Amino acid sequence: MYQANKTMHGQKSTEPDSQLRLLLKPDAEIGWLGTIPTDAKIKSSEGIEAHRRYFSNPDWVKGYFNHVHRDAAFKDRWTTALGDVTDKIVIEVGCGPGNVFSTLGVKPKVLIGVDVAAGALEQARATGYETLLADAHDLPFSSGVADIVILNATIHHCEHMARVIEEAGRLVAPGGLLATDHDPQRSAWNFKGLGMWLWNARLSAYYWIKRGYHSTREEQAAVLASELHHYPGEGVTHELFENALRPLGFDIEIFPHNHRNGGEVLRGQRGTSDLRFQVGQILSGMNPYAPESALSLMCLARLASQAQTSIRSTSSSVTSSALRS
Repeated sequence: MYQANKTMHGQKSTEPDSQLRLLLKPDAEIGWLGTIPTDAKIKSSEGIEAHRRYFSNPDWVKGYFNHVHRDAAFKDRWTTALGDVTDKIVIEVGCGPGNVFSTLGVKPKVLIGVDVAAGALEQARATGYETLLADAHDLPFSSGVADIVILNATIHHCEHMARVIEEAGRLVAPGGLLATDHDPQRSAWNFKGLGMWLWNARLSAYYWIKRGYHSTREEQAAVLASELHHYPGEGVTHELFENALRPLGFDIEIFPHNHRNGGEVLRGQRGTSDLRFQVGQILSGMNPYAPESALSLMCLARLASQAQTSIRSTSSSVTSSALRS
């Protein structure tokens, strides 16, 4: 049953009139007290606590929001991948402070942002997301409720990457889309020898030039602690997506890219990476222009119209249809 907390000590309940509530499992236990609805089942983990620590600092949240995922190529790539979203139910898992739609500047019919950090969700809420604090490994949504599910720069922050991809796929309605991007391709970051030395030296260089979210040692340490699968020998692969999503009935397209190109990525134009990455790859014996050296993988997975019907409940079909009407 839904857990609807009473108002206490002057705090207001955030229990919604329609959208989020209609997408949840019938037995979901959600705390509505305060500004961010919270899944009662969420449990602490290394990744969750690291993410929360970073986004509990207002200055870090502001810096991240202003500078990460805000470039024109990012906007064009996601706009091309998603198409017209105005009549869609969209769930962005690992939305951070509003990673995708704060940049796109468009509003789907329903936009739900999920994250484990309340500080990030407060910012997302301010930009138009309806928010939910929940664990990407075990989401409280009914199956098949979303036209589009998004994971942007999320998978590598989670302990069990395959599980997160599968869980996101569970939310996609037949004919719907699962879209992921900005997770490091494992083969591109396989630095060795002098390339590994350069990789390790980058942190001091970033700190010295006050680059991005490496401006202080404290912030740098907080960022690195949350990057569970973003270091040499780790990252996403074609096989990870294939093995997680093919059994669920998805047709999959994977597009390697180097962050600089927009919609051209979906036409096979990877672009080139920054010089520092090329040098590191060359010193590691890699060809920086090969597909396996592209820094990220964008995965667009479309669920067949008749797929997963055995696990789609009548209640999820009714509630998502009600939101579309």
